[in-house]
Amino acid sequence: MNLKIYNSMTRTEEPFVPREAGKVNMYVCGPTVYDYIHIGNARPVIFFDVARRYLESQGLAVNYIVNFTDVDDKMIRKANELGCTVPELAERFIAAFKEDRDGLGAKPATIQPRVTETIPEIIEFIDGLVKKGSAYENGGDVYFRTGTFPEYGKLSHKNLDELQYGIRIDVDERKESPQDFVLWKAAKPGEIYWPSPWGDGRPGWHIECSAMVRKYASETLDIHGGGHDLQFPHHECEIAQSESLTGEPLSRYWMHNGFVNIDNQKMSKSLGNGINVRQLLKLAKKESIRYLMLATHYRSPLNFSDDILHQADRSVERLANCRDNVMHRLSTVAKGSLSLPQDEALQARLSDIQAEFNARMDDDFGTPDAITAWFGLVAEANNYLQRESVSEADLLAILQRIEEMDEVLGLLPAKEEEGLLDEEVDALIAERAEARSSRNWKRADEIRDLLAERGIVLEDTPQGMRWRRK
Repeated sequence: MNLKIYNSMTRTEEPFVPREAGKVNMYVCGPTVYDYIHIGNARPVIFFDVARRYLESQGLAVNYIVNFTDVDDKMIRKANELGCTVPELAERFIAAFKEDRDGLGAKPATIQPRVTETIPEIIEFIDGLVKKGSAYENGGDVYFRTGTFPEYGKLSHKNLDELQYGIRIDVDERKESPQDFVLWKAAKPGEIYWPSPWGDGRPGWHIECSAMVRKYASETLDIHGGGHDLQFPHHECEIAQSESLTGEPLSRYWMHNGFVNIDNQKMSKSLGNGINVRQLLKLAKKESIRYLMLATHYRSPLNFSDDILHQADRSVERLANCRDNVMHRLSTVAKGSLSLPQDEALQARLSDIQAEFNARMDDDFGTPDAITAWFGLVAEANNYLQRESVSEADLLAILQRIEEMDEVLGLLPAKEEEGLLDEEVDALIAERAEARSSRNWKRADEIRDLLAERGIVLEDTPQGMRWRRK
């Protein structure tokens, strides 16, 4: 395998070598399920889906983990606003996330753990840090002692003096140091809680992912991914607490996707320019959304606009038309009417195009250039289809390359059942008449059912059998 990944930790492209040959443990931070996901959330859903698909296409078994944060401050506030419990809120928006993920054409993760299902492991993890002297309790809260981890800041490449203090709670005097972050939060009246050695409470944000990684993967991941905004504090804190407990690197490779802007402006609540995926899927095809996301390299900022979405529509249409034209031509060749020997020169060009596609994906999942390689295949296919005589073997080879690329990028709509041509209907009706005259009722019924499935209505008239389309 020739894949190189840009590692956010080292800020260089490195050859990808899985910890265990043939297997990949990949963890991507999932949503906090208090609302519908927006277009910014859609980017990691789509990109890491493609990264997982490509790894699988190269013969690797990928253990792909995407978590649900189903309890935190935002969820408690939202549940209070809606007059429901936190678990009820979580069920509602986990279901919504799965619908939107499917709507975006992303495959379900191998494992989709929830924080609330991992409470025993979280408590055990925190207890281990306390016993090692890396964490301390004060007033029912438990904090990570950041000063015990000298490498804190190695992912974001900042030192302690440069790092901001906000870790989802206000700095207070119970901390030994302002940079210390919370692992366990004492429950306030009316809040959801679990019993623990430090009193009733709930997990802090960062400890959740560390515990789920340890439970569902191993001490060291192959790939840890998420949005660029998660580098600090979330991933930085994950590293500190995990590596303090285990003494092993949390992940061999760190990957972070860039931000999404709307009409060249940063998406923000104050500007009111956010777009949730549910709304977007009512206005646009999932293939066009995926194309828009993948036409920009995952580490670069991505701009979303109506014009860019329309351009994506047209590009997807070109890809789909090529696939459909090849399939239509193949449907005629398969009857043996135009079969020719395989074109060796064409086969060589197809191999070169596939190699170019893989080379671009091998370069830190370079989806924009991989798409360019796919359009090279479209040009080759369209030129071949201009020939008066074509080979079934060549058409199948072209179709195979299209399907291999689409299996990775997921840009083609589902194949539509092609309608029968008039001459094909006439031929089937003639075959049915012959079957009936020879009392082959089984074949006659099969043809009748086939015609009905394709929307062909048969009518007996004084002038004989007639047909029409529904």
